[in-house]
Amino acid sequence: MTARGDFVERFGGVFEHSPFIAERVYDEGLVFVPMTAKGLHDAMVSVFRRSSHAERLSVLRAHPDLAGKLAIAGGLTEDSAREQAGAGLDRLSPPEHARFTELNATYTETFGFPFIIAVKGLTKDDILAAFETRVHNGAEDEFETAAAQVEKIAHLRLAALLPEKLT
Repeated sequence: MTARGDFVERFGGVFEHSPFIAERVYDEGLVFVPMTAKGLHDAMVSVFRRSSHAERLSVLRAHPDLAGKLAIAGGLTEDSAREQAGAGLDRLSPPEHARFTELNATYTETFGFPFIIAVKGLTKDDILAAFETRVHNGAEDEFETAAAQVEKIAHLRLAALLPEKLT
């Protein structure tokens, strides 16, 4: 495999199902030696923010529903499954699952992409409270909030992939 291929294979999933971010980082010469999580995160976020609205929307839409059908069917990426399980979303009671399902449907219908939140360090109650608040946001504000959460998720994933801590 080429150096580009190795890079994209390793970092293409940092932004959920959106390897174009890693490809552009590599192609634009934004990979520096020594590679650090902070430097790579800065480069990936720069590419993400410079992407077209449609491309950014595609990144948002690539994220799974929280505690949704993919989670139940075991169809999440390894990162998403680990992140959701860490927040207890794999252990919801039937009424909690019903509430998440209802909110997922309302949110996606309202905004055109799934509810996205960096779940690390949050409980299912924290997530539910954020969900119930954000479902009432305006479309532009929520797009920006979701994009910021995608960047935070990328930050956490890179911290796990690269040895040094992000600051």
